[in-house]
Amino acid sequence: MNNFKEKIKKEVIPAMQEKFGYKNGLAVPKIEKVTLNVGISANKRDDKFLELVENTLTRITGQKPVFTKAKLSVSSFKIREGNVVGAKVTLRKQRMNDFVEKLINITLPRVRDFRGLSLKSIDRSGNLTIGFKENLAFAEINPDEVEKVHGLEIVITTSTKNKEEGTELLKLIGFPFKKK
Repeated sequence: MNNFKEKIKKEVIPAMQEKFGYKNGLAVPKIEKVTLNVGISANKRDDKFLELVENTLTRITGQKPVFTKAKLSVSSFKIREGNVVGAKVTLRKQRMNDFVEKLINITLPRVRDFRGLSLKSIDRSGNLTIGFKENLAFAEINPDEVEKVHGLEIVITTSTKNKEEGTELLKLIGFPFKKK
């Protein structure tokens, strides 16, 4: 999967330098990290569901997730301080590159009724957030083995300074965006 690094070097960096006037290739923004999050609601406190989420994230990323705990008690949500409220995985370097390439080429085309990502999912810092309603879009998940389907969120953090640079970087990398 070195195609991704080659594409960045040969296509993305020169195009970004030409469009935004970067003098040095190292000044061109890049993807810094990819974070996958799964929220665990208050009614799913059973250990089987936590194990399922852990197994799913480990299969998708090849890395064991970290469980996040509530910092405050919120009575209206039936959450107590210290309860597990989510799981997250942060990918960097080679695992991140492999995951982004797999996301663009394999996972997004498998999403049902997919017509492209919305430009509204890019924030003003140039970071992209993608939400999946079900984890079955990933090739590592076998639909026959899944007991409960859960959603997840993917945040692609870039080193860009504004939305325009972030949008251009992500388009050049290969993320499919909707036509206006």
